[in-house]
Amino acid sequence: MGRLKVGDEIPQFELKSSSGQTVRSRDLLGKGPVVIYFYPHDDTPGCTAQACIFRDLYQDLKEAGAEVVGISSSTVESHKKFAQTHNLPFILLSDEGGKVREQFGVPRSLGLLPGRVTYVVGPTGKVLYIFNSQTKVEEHVERALEFIKGKKDRTDL
Repeated sequence: MGRLKVGDEIPQFELKSSSGQTVRSRDLLGKGPVVIYFYPHDDTPGCTAQACIFRDLYQDLKEAGAEVVGISSSTVESHKKFAQTHNLPFILLSDEGGKVREQFGVPRSLGLLPGRVTYVVGPTGKVLYIFNSQTKVEEHVERALEFIKGKKDRTDL
């Protein structure tokens, strides 16, 4: 599957959360926008900074009607520790083997590092916005929030 573009539907997936529960993509849809962000690994400097910015702006995202889901290839146990250590209030999903990352078409950086891409997905499962940057971790959160707030009157949110 190629890279998802704005207007594409997200692929169906099923992954384990940091609490060990199975989360299906369809379970995330229908209530409002979902911010799905792919990041390389738990407890790396950039990924920790990004997760903490999502944590710090989580209430703003919730007030705008959105939910947040972080996905990486880190294990369920790693996600559990990462979420507890940094008081992360949102769902972390374990994509060991990177199958879902591949289905979304998240590119690798320098051909080696798992990419960092954020998607804003509407309630029907269509991609509404994409931000791709390995280094601008803060912008992932800011741009997603800005997009959602700016589009509050739209029916696709």
